[in-house]
Amino acid sequence: MQEVFDLIVIGAGPGGYVSAIKAAKLGLHTAVVECREAGGTCLNRGCIPTKAMIHAAELYRQTKEGERFGVYAENVRYDYNKILEYKEETSASLRNGVEQLFKANGVTKIKGKAQILTNQSVLVKNEDGESVYQTKNILIATGSKPFLPPIPGMELSGIMTSDEMFQLDHAPDELVIIGGGVIGVEFATVFSSLGCKVTIIEALPRLLANLDKDFSQNLKLILKKRGVDIHTGASVQKISKDGEDFTVTFTEKENEVNVKTKYLLSAVGRAANTDELFAEGISVDMERGKIIVGEKFCTSMEHVYAIGDVIKGIQLAHVASAQGICAVEGIAGLEPTIDLNIVPSCVYTDPEIASIGITEEEAKEKGLHVEVGKFMMSANGKSLISKEERGFIKIVVDKESKVVLGAQMMCARATDMIGEFGTIIENKLTVSDVLKVMRAHPTYNEGVGEAFEELEGGAIHVAPRKKR
Repeated sequence: MQEVFDLIVIGAGPGGYVSAIKAAKLGLHTAVVECREAGGTCLNRGCIPTKAMIHAAELYRQTKEGERFGVYAENVRYDYNKILEYKEETSASLRNGVEQLFKANGVTKIKGKAQILTNQSVLVKNEDGESVYQTKNILIATGSKPFLPPIPGMELSGIMTSDEMFQLDHAPDELVIIGGGVIGVEFATVFSSLGCKVTIIEALPRLLANLDKDFSQNLKLILKKRGVDIHTGASVQKISKDGEDFTVTFTEKENEVNVKTKYLLSAVGRAANTDELFAEGISVDMERGKIIVGEKFCTSMEHVYAIGDVIKGIQLAHVASAQGICAVEGIAGLEPTIDLNIVPSCVYTDPEIASIGITEEEAKEKGLHVEVGKFMMSANGKSLISKEERGFIKIVVDKESKVVLGAQMMCARATDMIGEFGTIIENKLTVSDVLKVMRAHPTYNEGVGEAFEELEGGAIHVAPRKKR
């Protein structure tokens, strides 16, 4: 008799592998199907390799600038192939860890390309042929792929997405990036630190347009200081190619501008990956290329669920993981253990950027009455020691109750510190609740306390507020 799984997960990225392991821990007989490496885009072509390269590039830049701290180094150079080896080593270590977790938890890993035949059967194609697997439930976690905008010339050979960028075996002397979102500014951080002449072309009025405008303003100043040429409110009209050189034609303030480059990166976002996912005659409800889900991540097909980048919503690895846990808990008949409404967003520039909850701008749009406590990290001892640039911590609270609604941070270790605010917001803590906790000195985290103190009459390490 053929083996029947309780759950087949399609995709082994952060959403898929976490779902599979959680399902196994809950006692479900589970398989995961993956046509590429374990860990998906995040571990292999996204989050992890990008952050590894950022770390290496920032270390190089900081070493060159060591004289600020009285440390002098001569003939500082980098070996790009070694950076790539370090990047791959990091990804490989995490990939191997995921594989070991599958084995330790009894998850069956099936190598190949999955196609849903019915709501309880999955066809898997690989180099050995085809096999059909039976299951009680299917969870789609196929993630996303780089999106190429409909710009004339975007089909030209040699234009890179983030996938091809990681395959480049040398650092470019110059790089034009179309897109000033998270992917664009993180690659700009890497290659500008390595001495590459970087140009960013962004159609929206500012960088990181979906985040707090203070982030955009400060990041633009920092990147410009590091030699990045930034064009916002710039609409790309066409791309042409002469030999190995691309020419990007865009309009900015009603003027036509042409930029030439040998290396061109399209970083305008990602699209849901549903290619050949459904057999002929089989489908689920979709909207603009994304799978529509309802309560507990159910699709329009019974016993079929979907999570992560393949559905509508924020495209973040930790969101996919959290959704996967909640979806699997629902399949197992349990209530979800994670509040999916409180999502931290992080950008790994230097300084780091992190945000959670609502911003001051969003509060005004919703008609909420809020107060904002803001502390400039130029007055923070640890930031002065490490000579951080243009950092701040901003906290948004309800004006009447003083309950914390959101936080935005641009400073060293922001991506690590933002987690505290998830706990604060989830538990509806007030300013006075948070201020009961003592913070160690000297730490970047002291800035959090100072921002809260600013809401309670004034932070210790800033000038007193002017009386109105």
